[in-house]
Amino acid sequence: MRIILGVTGGIAAYKAADLARSLVREGHEVQPVLTRSAEEFVSAVTFASLTGKKVLTNLFEPSAAIEHIDVAQGNDLLLVAPATANILAEFAHGLAGGFLSTLYLAFRGPVILAPAMNTNMWEHDATRANLETLRRRGHVIVEPGVGMLACGTFGAGRLAENEAILDAVRRVVNPVVRDLEGEIVLITAGPTQETIDPVRYISNRSSGKMGYALAEAAVERGAKVILVSGPVALDAPRGVEMVRVRTAAEMRTAVFAKLEPATVVIKCAAVADYRPAAPADRKIKKKGAAVTLELAPVGDILAELGQTHGNRLLVGFAAETDNLLEYARRKLEEKNCDMIVANRVGGEGSAFESDTNEVFLVMKGGEVIEVPRASKRAIADRILGQIVRLSQGVAVTR
Repeated sequence: MRIILGVTGGIAAYKAADLARSLVREGHEVQPVLTRSAEEFVSAVTFASLTGKKVLTNLFEPSAAIEHIDVAQGNDLLLVAPATANILAEFAHGLAGGFLSTLYLAFRGPVILAPAMNTNMWEHDATRANLETLRRRGHVIVEPGVGMLACGTFGAGRLAENEAILDAVRRVVNPVVRDLEGEIVLITAGPTQETIDPVRYISNRSSGKMGYALAEAAVERGAKVILVSGPVALDAPRGVEMVRVRTAAEMRTAVFAKLEPATVVIKCAAVADYRPAAPADRKIKKKGAAVTLELAPVGDILAELGQTHGNRLLVGFAAETDNLLEYARRKLEEKNCDMIVANRVGGEGSAFESDTNEVFLVMKGGEVIEVPRASKRAIADRILGQIVRLSQGVAVTR
């Protein structure tokens, strides 16, 4: 595929060089277009070396009077990474002040945008409105990650990992088959928070990214999706019915309230196993001495579903620090699931707080399918692929 790679002026621009290299490795012809601001952060020579193409930057270079038209007509996909708040605004409002924004107006193919900016800029009403306008045009938005930003703040706005951007490109190159048409998929995601006092709570490191990736992928494959989510710093995937909860008890209530029409249930949430037995109604004051916190067990939502799921397909997740497959197989049997997605947590390569994952799909009958490390969106598609096979009664293959 012939891809225009637009690079705009943000600190994340340096990451676009590796993205260009990856696109070339995957067999694409890449035409780099750098804004003037991008050249303050990265060199055009770098992109010319990586792609073997002249880097386009200036709308008014000799012979460039119609070059933006030629480039727009001669390529298949426009990818902008990073996409600053400024370029999103220019695209949304049809402003043509530079080569990239002018090219955009002349381009008629699919558009993928990977925003990167300060958290406050990302959350500003103007940016949200511009994003909504661009989504309505059918453009793909690769959501930014959450983490420490160059400005020293922590929050949403980091350029998505290259693998997530590459996944978006792959989905344009190889459109998703709508093989979940007619299915109603109930997904749980994120952590729960169990109250200690009005200020403190017990929770875990789940970011919700895996569950949200599953929801997004299931919608694209044609399913109606109900997403029951604990507290996370993620935007709701487009097209889902969203139910936000905080505690394990609230999650259980929401799951069983939405269960009846569901044909597939995917329990991806990291639900607390214990909660404070007697939450305080006032802040517990620091006294300088050790404090003992009595914990009571929380009801097991997955086990309850296993007893009542009937003809629904039931998929659970197992997050373990060791003996991963042993515990996953035990969970599969004890919770009466059709499949367990087993992922490792803790240490390097942990599934928690990451944009990537590597899992084992543990099936009834003893089959185990290893899924190598990839973006969580790619993992989501592998999981859903196995669910489709199960729903069709197709034998699972390695």
